[in-house]
Amino acid sequence: MNGEHRYAVTVAWTGNRGTGTSDYREYGREHTITATGKVPIEASADRSFHGNADRWNPEELLLAALSECHLMSYLHVAVRHGVVVVGYTDDATGTMVQTKDGGGHFTEAVLRPRVTVRDPGQIDLAQSLHAEAASLCFIAASVNFPVRHAPQAVAASR
Repeated sequence: MNGEHRYAVTVAWTGNRGTGTSDYREYGREHTITATGKVPIEASADRSFHGNADRWNPEELLLAALSECHLMSYLHVAVRHGVVVVGYTDDATGTMVQTKDGGGHFTEAVLRPRVTVRDPGQIDLAQSLHAEAASLCFIAASVNFPVRHAPQAVAASR
């Protein structure tokens, strides 16, 4: 499993309203993200940047990638420690600030995973595994802002 992994996506702008980028307000921010064998993702800029609010924006996709990566890392760690996870949700949030030059950057992301385990006696162990999972997340290790965790572990209803 060691080694280099490569990924490929195609992003195609679909927001030409007939005059291209003739003016800042004359073009749409809509685009489609595709990868071989995958369902396309209809995306746009955030609404505050003249985007289509009905589509995913890059900021949401970055936050989703962080959340998904922690999920995958956590499930892996749970198996290694013998914790049977039967449910997992995450209400993740991120904060981005704009700079005076029109750019911007994320200042933090907060993941709030709620893990449901089969064995009530493993709640404390399940809770503690988030630190190990965080250290294994490729995406979190690739960003230059803090990714905090506010996890909760609960037992499945019987």
